[in-house]
Amino acid sequence: MTRTRSRSHVPLAAGAALTAGAALAGGLGLAGWGVLVERQRFQLREATLPILPPDSPSMRLLHLSDIHMVPGQRLKTSWLRSLADLEPDFVVNTGDNLGHRNALTPLLEALEPLMRFPGVFVPGSNDYFAPVLKNPLTYFTGPSDRSAKPPTSLPTGALHTAFGNAGWISLANRNQSLAIKGTRLDFSGVDDPHIGRDRYTGFPLGAVNQDVSAHVRIGVTHAPYRRVLDAFTRDQARLILAGHTHGGQVCVPGVGALVTNSDLPTSMASGVHRWTVAGRESVLEVSAGLGTSFYAPVRFACPPEAVLLTLTASQR
Repeated sequence: MTRTRSRSHVPLAAGAALTAGAALAGGLGLAGWGVLVERQRFQLREATLPILPPDSPSMRLLHLSDIHMVPGQRLKTSWLRSLADLEPDFVVNTGDNLGHRNALTPLLEALEPLMRFPGVFVPGSNDYFAPVLKNPLTYFTGPSDRSAKPPTSLPTGALHTAFGNAGWISLANRNQSLAIKGTRLDFSGVDDPHIGRDRYTGFPLGAVNQDVSAHVRIGVTHAPYRRVLDAFTRDQARLILAGHTHGGQVCVPGVGALVTNSDLPTSMASGVHRWTVAGRESVLEVSAGLGTSFYAPVRFACPPEAVLLTLTASQR
């Protein structure tokens, strides 16, 4: 006896409708995950970088970026405050702290335990102007431009005053040296290159014997544009810290970031990389950041992060 398998027959139109429905349901499920879950799945990424002068004691650097604080973000506030338990030796904040015109008070509440540590900072565009509603697909055609609508100004002056009162040093088109655990850190920073406010001023000149005393050069920028990375590297920065990219924000598993919202290659959208120019090399650390725009509150395959870098002595 020949056995036959029963097979259901679905009309072609009905099958197409079922496929489209399944695709829509899957898309809505992914969007829901990105909005409700992943954008609040805060993580601490850690790395060890042997960049300090020989025999220097190790130190811990906490890198914060792209907080985009909005009133009512209690989970983000609590998580940020908990980072003080790491007892970093110093904090580097690479901008885009504000995501709303009323966000200054909640931001300072979130950062208050961390502002007892030494720190430096540079601003991003969203420390000057509130986000505006725009077509998110424009991010896939190149770096974003500001809307033609006049932007809403944010309390930039009050933000910088609060940071300064806590002892955090502004590196907006400035350089400054800071001694940590007996090692001199020479910082150079720029205002946000994404909106053309960067004016590179080089690294601190220091004393006549600065090149023979133990020191390390660190560049700090919000947006990692090539012109800025090249300038830092030509001047022998050992480490460059940046944010802005959100790590791509919406990534493809197994592929990674599709955009960086700058001229940085997508392969460098987040993490530790090597940046080379004119025969010189710097370590580039790009944070995927902690927030999103108020108008695009979604992350996928790219959870929000803070970065803890352990800096150790290089080999002789």
